[in-house]
Formats: sequence, structure tokens, C-alpha cells
Amino acid sequence: MLYFSGTAIVECVNAAYNLYIDIMGRRPAPMLADYKELISNNFVFIVTDRDELKGLIVGLIVLIPKDNYLLIENVAVHPTFQGQGIGRKLIEFAMSFAKEALFQEVRLYTNEFMTENLAYYPKLGFFELGRRTEDGYRRVYMSKPLIPY
Repeated sequence: MLYFSGTAIVECVNAAYNLYIDIMGRRPAPMLADYKELISNNFVFIVTDRDELKGLIVGLIVLIPKDNYLLIENVAVHPTFQGQGIGRKLIEFAMSFAKEALFQEVRLYTNEFMTENLAYYPKLGFFELGRRTEDGYRRVYMSKPLIPY
């Protein structure tokens, strides 16, 4: 079993979100998260390159269980590996995780400035719940029910 440090996770997140700093005028929230705490709570799941001995994290997802839903707090794919379906596989992992844990839905949020996410998540079955400013970020909240209503 390989151990990946919080530093390697932060490097992947920073690489994935760096392009948004100029667009948003500040560092995106995932770049400010406390990954040491998230890791200690077993909320971070990673994808590595094929040669795991190099220890390169190519993507990750942060899943936080709530009362009756699973929150996808963050999905990050290193830019070198974007466009290969890693993000989609991470979302599929979250769906399977949520179903096994008997959650009723999966929720996530993205920033209004991340317009590609606003187009992408509905293609995966997410619908918009609402928009609000939180911690100074303009967020769009989305949901995907797992149990038919």
C-alpha cells in the first residue's frame, strides 16, 4: 500500500485550479482546504498514474457524508491528465459510494466562474438546486437523486 502525503494532494489540487485564480480574482476554495484534516477523516480518494512508484496523483475526489446525502466537496484532475475521463470516473465512484452507503442523493457545488462545470454536471444527471454567495464565492449547488421520488 502506498502512502500519499497531503503535499502531493495539494500539488494536484493547485495544478487543477490554478487557471481560475485570474478568472475569479482569488484562489478557488479547493486550494484553501485543510487536506490534512480531510485525509484524517478519510474523505479524500485519489487516482494515481499507472506507474504508482512515481507517486504522481493524477486526480482526486473529496466526499463528505451528510445526513441523507453525499457531498462531493471537490473533484480535481491534474491538467496533464484532463480529457481522459478521470473526472467522470471519480464522479461514478462517488455515485457507487453513495448507493452502497444508502444515501438518497449526491450533491455538489461549483463556482459560477467555472462555466465548463455548469455545462458538464447536467450531462451526468445533476440539476441545479440554487445559487448563493458563500464565503465570498458565488456558488451553484446541484443534486442528483439516487432514489426515485
